[in-house]
Amino acid sequence: MQRTERTLYLVMIMLITMLALTGIITEGPVEVLKQTLVLQTKSARLINDFTFEGVGTAMFNAATVGVLALILVFNASVSLSGPTLSAILTMMGFSFFGNTLLNCIPIMLGVFLASKFAHKSFGSYSLIALFGTALGPLVTYLMFSLGLHPLFSIPLGLASGIAVGFILPAVAGSMLQLHQGYNLYNIGFSCGFIGLFAANLLIAARKMETITITWNEAFSLPLFLLVPLFSLALLVLGLFIENPRQGCKGLLEIQKLSGRLPYDFFDTGYTGGTLLNIGLLGLLAFAYVQAIGSPVNGPVIGGILTIMAFGGFGKTLKNTIPVVLGVVVATLVFGKDLTAPGPLLAALFSTTLAPIAGQFGFLAGLLAGFVHLIMVEVSAQWHAGLDLYNNGFAGGLTASLFVAIFQWYSTNRPKEDFTR
Repeated sequence: MQRTERTLYLVMIMLITMLALTGIITEGPVEVLKQTLVLQTKSARLINDFTFEGVGTAMFNAATVGVLALILVFNASVSLSGPTLSAILTMMGFSFFGNTLLNCIPIMLGVFLASKFAHKSFGSYSLIALFGTALGPLVTYLMFSLGLHPLFSIPLGLASGIAVGFILPAVAGSMLQLHQGYNLYNIGFSCGFIGLFAANLLIAARKMETITITWNEAFSLPLFLLVPLFSLALLVLGLFIENPRQGCKGLLEIQKLSGRLPYDFFDTGYTGGTLLNIGLLGLLAFAYVQAIGSPVNGPVIGGILTIMAFGGFGKTLKNTIPVVLGVVVATLVFGKDLTAPGPLLAALFSTTLAPIAGQFGFLAGLLAGFVHLIMVEVSAQWHAGLDLYNNGFAGGLTASLFVAIFQWYSTNRPKEDFTR
């Protein structure tokens, strides 16, 4: 195991331990275990804030999902690097408002079976297995929200999770070709596509309930301190894992990257610089949330952790800011509230389009963010909230449009004749 990988295992173990211990101390071991079990049966469709079940419960749930993901990475014999770190942190972020052990495992099993069917190593499909848990709400919904007898609904939910996991690798490859790596949440795009069919099948059977939003506005000190403390720990580690000068140099070099998939920032050799990038992204996102006066709840924590998750696999300070500004401008132009759930989460998760700004410049990123808000506010209805990575779905549509236009322009624009 290389030094960088050992460092990342240390980071993840530190975060998982902090979440688990905080959850246990906050609510007590018996209560947190009891509530975590109850949480497995709760609706996971967008947007359901798990902190309503208890902040300690949500933290402990995130820790258990993190352990599951870390075990999968280790047993699949893939390195813990930029891509796998992004997947684990994203899953943990969404464990504050959607992912549970129960709704993750069937999808992972389906991807595992797909790897065996295709005669591929499970390691080569590991990212799909991790990110594919975005469809976890489908599993939970079929198990507990159809009004059927558990002897029928629970096997149905398990089978459906395995089925969508089985077809995910095929769908994900096709979706990547559409946006050509300019949407970082490619599996979210793929899950949204599958979610369209699943949701409309349920609508046709008159078994789909309307989307509801639970949004916790109560203040919680452990939740409030989570991102700043984790970010500061990464900054300290990034400065001293090599030396401060090398870390700062790496940070500046990483800002020059476009972020287009697939590019592991740790492959640059700037481990310290990449950790600094992740930590600063966390602090910047947290500062934005505080500046607009938003509560720090489960979905907000999920959004910030997802930004940090891709700080080693696509997102930089330079390529994220234009996209977020685009969402902010669109929010103000259309007279929306910056602290409303839709615009706020769109601002955080719109950073899936960061590679557009990284490749095509500030204005392109600004326009992409502007369009993204328009798309993301309607796309959740299309898949009925069954795809947790709704911004990945909307981002895939937005990125496909912009990339098609930019490539058409670059291919067909007149070229100056210097021979005259």
